[in-house]
Amino acid sequence: MIQSRTIGRARVTRVVEYAAPTHDPAFLFPSLPQAELDAAADWLAPHHYIPAMNRLIVTIQIWVVELDGKVILIDTGVGNDKPRAAARMNRLNNRVLEWLEAAGAGRERVTHVIQTHMHMDHTGWNTVLVDGEWVPTFPNARYLMPETDFRHYEVALKQARDAVMDDSWDDSVVPVVDAGLVDFIADDAGEILGCLTVEPVPGHTPGMLSFRLKSDGEEGLFTADVFHSPLQIAHPDLNTAYCALPEVARETRARVLAEAADKGTLIMPMHFGPPCCGYVRRQGDGYVFEGADWPDLSLPQR
Repeated sequence: MIQSRTIGRARVTRVVEYAAPTHDPAFLFPSLPQAELDAAADWLAPHHYIPAMNRLIVTIQIWVVELDGKVILIDTGVGNDKPRAAARMNRLNNRVLEWLEAAGAGRERVTHVIQTHMHMDHTGWNTVLVDGEWVPTFPNARYLMPETDFRHYEVALKQARDAVMDDSWDDSVVPVVDAGLVDFIADDAGEILGCLTVEPVPGHTPGMLSFRLKSDGEEGLFTADVFHSPLQIAHPDLNTAYCALPEVARETRARVLAEAADKGTLIMPMHFGPPCCGYVRRQGDGYVFEGADWPDLSLPQR
């Protein structure tokens, strides 16, 4: 699915690599009480949870930002042909590059690729397989990677295999580094590319970053993996099984929720089911997720 909206003068498009009922809630959220899931089932279904299957819907999507001649990708999904242990991600064969082209982000046209963090489901389309070699997908782009996260995994993966990374470091990260296309983003980088503000959100990974898009008085926040499901908005203490620093992740989530609710910011997570973005609203002592409508915008004509 491809949908677009505007934030100020920026055109923001989501390109969905896949969306499916993939995760047992007890696996993704090990501390989730069954009673809380049962109570949430009605409002989670049908876009975020399938009760009959007892599976959470997880979406893998790529965000495209187009503004002032720049075509920016926020994360790059799983990618095609990548050997992965998880069957749902193993050697995918889909048409993401055609969909990106339709969204105005063809391979030659992309100017920047931003990684929120270094997990394999956020770096996959960095590279494509050509004659048995992994080569950069977007030859004219600078690949911007969070320096803290990169340095962490650069060391950690030499010491032990990481199931969340699988072989992605070798097939999706090293080739773009070797090609000289990578720039690193410091935690305190502030504004980059004239429209995005870097905001550290550690916890899920040690150096994860979110990016606040500002244009003409409007803004939206690409929240990386602070949230995997709207469940974590209603229950902020919920961490996924993949959170590297659990207590830090909870602190980060609490801060992001409070700021989003206070400012009325559009949040754009990476893994929510449709409508995939929305607003955090206060309800009593907690929060609820309010999905945002997508305007009927035609795709850009090239």
